[in-house]
Amino acid sequence: MPIRVLLVDDSAVIRGLMNKALSADEQIIIVGTAANGEMALHTTKLEKPDVIILDIEMPVMDGITALPKLLEASPKSRVIMASTLTQRNAEISMQALSLGAADYLAKPSSKFGQDVDEFYRELILKIHALSGHPVPKKLLGGSTAPKADAPAANVVETKVETPRPARVTAIPIAAPTVVPKAPAVTYAPSKEPLTSIGIKALAIASSTGGPQALLSLFEQISGRLTNVPILITQHMPPTFTAILAEHLAKAGKRTVLEAKPGMVAEPGCAYVAPGDYHMVFEKGADNSLRINTNQDPQENFCRPAADPMLRSLSKIYGKHLLVLVLTGMGQDGMEGSRHVIAAGGHVIAQDEASCVVYGMPRAVAENNLCRAILPLPEIGRFLIQNIEGR
Repeated sequence: MPIRVLLVDDSAVIRGLMNKALSADEQIIIVGTAANGEMALHTTKLEKPDVIILDIEMPVMDGITALPKLLEASPKSRVIMASTLTQRNAEISMQALSLGAADYLAKPSSKFGQDVDEFYRELILKIHALSGHPVPKKLLGGSTAPKADAPAANVVETKVETPRPARVTAIPIAAPTVVPKAPAVTYAPSKEPLTSIGIKALAIASSTGGPQALLSLFEQISGRLTNVPILITQHMPPTFTAILAEHLAKAGKRTVLEAKPGMVAEPGCAYVAPGDYHMVFEKGADNSLRINTNQDPQENFCRPAADPMLRSLSKIYGKHLLVLVLTGMGQDGMEGSRHVIAAGGHVIAQDEASCVVYGMPRAVAENNLCRAILPLPEIGRFLIQNIEGR
């Protein structure tokens, strides 16, 4: 079955470009476009799209006002918020996730170039993942921007005529960094309680659906886990990660900071990898845990990526490290978890039923790297029992 997509944006040029890019994917059908939320609601009632790409700032009815109405009209539709990269829009996107949006995506700063090429690739990946369709292998190895002569699908346009879209130039995307695998290990989870091992740090990897899962988790552990630092890599663009840290601080009633180079990670506090930077760690001369950030090449098409974080932490903590892999697209965290297991550490994962996208947890689960696979509502209790011992 094709993936039926509705495009909602007040810019006719953006709608035309997005229509052209998405129509190049044989599994995607554009069932309509709309210039505001009111028009989108009308089309949604008629078409019941699988995925809705929803702009935030629009006349008549903006995206945040339209979101609950769209989900009421078509409860099975998955909504991806698409907005320009501003602090205000990052805040609104976080609000949209709490109102039922499945994901978000920052629009590129220009209509042409490598950033827009990457935007289309990521958008198509998210559409496939959220609709439950297998991701085409070609998307994992290069550009997804359409050729100039790619045919556009038939579109239901309301009131606003879409002009002939400008030419979109395909720019190859660099292949992800290849990191050597950790030594092969046969992992048999120890029956020894983690409290007797003594967990000294908790690392969390998440992507699509991650902000919602993290907020739920931080509510579960509010006022607890004060004996370990919590280190988070969530796939997010710049600006968004600082907003996420603020929301997690409120939900968990603890200090949560966007990581900066030179920071010391303190027990009881949480640190979020900044957008577009990998977060890695080193042990200070005083045995403190010091944060570094870098813009090394993307891994798993991501920066920040969880694998660099997990590799660095595994060297510092060995068997005293606990890793949690939450909902997310792809397999970031899997190779890092191999390093963690090889060093004697421990990995748990969110279960499929409670994930928005069962990609990252599936990768660690199917590779026999998990000590436990748990529903999201039970993860907080597991962490408290196994880290605090109560």
